[in-house]
Amino acid sequence: MNEISSITEEFVKLIGIEAEPEFWEVEKGHIRRFAQAIGDPNPLWQDEGYAGKTRYSEIIAPPFFLIDAGLVKFVDRLVDMCPDKANINGGTEIDFYRPMKVGDTITTVAKLSEVKEKTGKSGPMIFLTVEVTYSNQEGELVARCRNTFIRR
Repeated sequence: MNEISSITEEFVKLIGIEAEPEFWEVEKGHIRRFAQAIGDPNPLWQDEGYAGKTRYSEIIAPPFFLIDAGLVKFVDRLVDMCPDKANINGGTEIDFYRPMKVGDTITTVAKLSEVKEKTGKSGPMIFLTVEVTYSNQEGELVARCRNTFIRR
């Protein structure tokens, strides 16, 4: 139990500290591949003619497209803090505010917002809640995501 408690203390020190921003461009080919990978045939994600006649006037990304970015480097850092531990997705909550369009540059900023330690049937567990803010090149809020990771 001492090993987990010392790890938990290290995580607690990181609460509220924002990671370096990450930037990524929304590309038409990436949107198409993502939509195909999740089996979503919505023409709004892939058909320029169809999308052009909608209120968006162009192809937009499926809402969950943002899961592809924003957590990678930050979560890798958290995982490196306690190697050889199992990592389980404990749930994801997302608030969407505006669509991502082809050509948008999305800035993601992640921070650890909560750390909890619990003991389950299989032993000690650490619950890490990471919040990610997604903004476009205009500084407009695109989405907020809260993801809980369970480390055993």
